[in-house]
Amino acid sequence: MRLAWPIRSVLAGAAGTAALTAAYAAERRLRRGHEGQLDYDDSLVPGQIVASVMHLPNVTARGDAELGLALRWGYGSAFGLLHGVLRRAVGEPRASAAFGATLMTATVTLFPLLGHTPPPWRWPGDVMATSLGTHAAYVAAVAVVDDGIRRGTR
Repeated sequence: MRLAWPIRSVLAGAAGTAALTAAYAAERRLRRGHEGQLDYDDSLVPGQIVASVMHLPNVTARGDAELGLALRWGYGSAFGLLHGVLRRAVGEPRASAAFGATLMTATVTLFPLLGHTPPPWRWPGDVMATSLGTHAAYVAAVAVVDDGIRRGTR
């Protein structure tokens, strides 16, 4: 059975989101002494952005966390479509390079603009390293899973 590229891309995006989530869990295990968020994606900021954009009043911290989780899985899965478009247009590895650059550009611009975080040049080094590492895990997983599904459904 051959899967259409958009379905394959969304599945790859979901796998990428799982890899990103696993990367956060692995970093938490490695940095046992670290308290709180590892980076802005790992904080309440994504949920706060959703609540703000949707004009949701009186959202609690728990609500921000739930909105952020929904955003991560929804956005992460759907964003796999961009990788699929890029893969069809320019092939690998350029598709993954452009995909990763787009993700990081969105991260370092949208959090300060919508989430009121500091600009990226003011992010602590460990926060930037975590952001780069977790997004690299996401991009790699999207590319590998997309390729694996594509090869397996020929």
